[in-house]
Amino acid sequence: MSKIEEFTSEIQAGYTFSGNSIVLGGAMLDGQAIQGLQIKVPLRTMNRHGLIAGATGTGKTKSLQVIAEQLAANGVPSLLMDIKGDLSGVAMPGTDNPKITDRAAKIGISWHPTGTSVEFLTLSGEKGARLRATVSEFGPVLFSRILGLNDTQGGVVAVVFKYCDDNNLPLLDLKDFKKVLQYLGNEGKEAIEAEFGQFSSATAGTILRKVVELEQQGAETFFGEISFDVQDLARIDENGRGMISIVRLTDIQDRPKLFSTFMLQMLAEIYAAFPEEGDVEQPKLCIFIDEAHLVFQEASAALMQQLEAIIKLIRSKGIGIYFITQNPADVPESILAQLGLKLQHSLRAFTAKDRKAIKMAAENYPITKWYQTEDLLTSLGIGEAIVSVLNEKGIPTPLAHTLMRAPESRMDVLTPVEIDNIINRSELVRKYNQVVDRESAYEILMEKIQEVAQAQPEQAPQQQRTSGKPEKSVIEEVLENPAARQFGRTLATGLARGLLGVLGLGGRSTSRRKKSGWF
Repeated sequence: MSKIEEFTSEIQAGYTFSGNSIVLGGAMLDGQAIQGLQIKVPLRTMNRHGLIAGATGTGKTKSLQVIAEQLAANGVPSLLMDIKGDLSGVAMPGTDNPKITDRAAKIGISWHPTGTSVEFLTLSGEKGARLRATVSEFGPVLFSRILGLNDTQGGVVAVVFKYCDDNNLPLLDLKDFKKVLQYLGNEGKEAIEAEFGQFSSATAGTILRKVVELEQQGAETFFGEISFDVQDLARIDENGRGMISIVRLTDIQDRPKLFSTFMLQMLAEIYAAFPEEGDVEQPKLCIFIDEAHLVFQEASAALMQQLEAIIKLIRSKGIGIYFITQNPADVPESILAQLGLKLQHSLRAFTAKDRKAIKMAAENYPITKWYQTEDLLTSLGIGEAIVSVLNEKGIPTPLAHTLMRAPESRMDVLTPVEIDNIINRSELVRKYNQVVDRESAYEILMEKIQEVAQAQPEQAPQQQRTSGKPEKSVIEEVLENPAARQFGRTLATGLARGLLGVLGLGGRSTSRRKKSGWF
């Protein structure tokens, strides 16, 4: 048996599956594609998570596009975190050219220009359906972890949530939480200490500063109503194809706290909302996190713990999570060990540190006699990768140098007009971009403070007659009232900030938006 025959036999045995599968590309040996020798991944193991890695410009984003559109063709919906803004083209058919036709022929597939049904989602000012969740839906534990609080501070947050539940004070957005915290540290301190013991104003102040830090990164646009229902991510279009939901994140790359908050809530909500499925013939939803190195570089300890827990447990829900990054070393080992599909594009070796990273990356793949993996990683061409997946029994397949198939959708971004047309037809935009502004903790407490401030002066004449003390003026009563003093301080601060803003000396501020919704 010749070398090519032996190689072909091994690859065919390793990549032949009984159930449905998607074709990633064609196998290569000694730099040449073997006609019709296909590299596939079974849908049955697509909930075992994965990694797509490679240096800038080597084709990893197009590999993501291929996998997402092939999943859609098999009725599997996807959620794509689009940080660079270059994934929108999946909505439109691609354009044929001789190179694409030649590549398809080598792989042994037919190429048909096809677009996929897409929904655009947004956390900020980008166009799309708004993603939101209420503070109450986070709960005290998750909310404390987002803020990076210690156990003592987390206990105070738990007391605040309990107080709000007992007193019918809805915590919808960050403004609600801040107002409750301020109230309990001042006017409401006696009431909460009577039920829960000492309430430290200093600790409350520390928590408040953490909330303000989160606010400064734009998180106030995320908290509120209408809460997004994660079941809307698992939709199938009228043609039976899976919907691709693209979260447009191009304007939050420099706001890691907001992204961490979003990631925590999204993954936690998906895990809570989706039922246990066990082993399924194909996943219910696949989540692709592009430029994942940005996530891990800036991730808080809370996000890392949450991700590790989710990766280990969410498989049984029929959910697959895929990280797209430049180097496998960008992903923590505890998470990397859980990833079944590994698709590695070329790496660059410019420094000694780069060469060390490449050697470590090579050790993540199965040993093979057909390639020197460490050398191959630096010599892969654009659109080529080394691939290893899990077969239907959960066993890694042989390592294969792969000529990746070309996307059938557009390999470029949509125009603003095309994006507008998709958004104008979107059911989710109509559902979640409504303006909702119902009464919550902020309004209730402000009304209570004002009632106290107004009632106190009216009682003064009666108190003066019974006590025989000189009658105090209305101004004196208001100035001595703690609630009124607090209200006055708030008003004075607002006026001062407004004046400084007019003079060009004020800091950056963020106006409170009308509540819409999510989660």
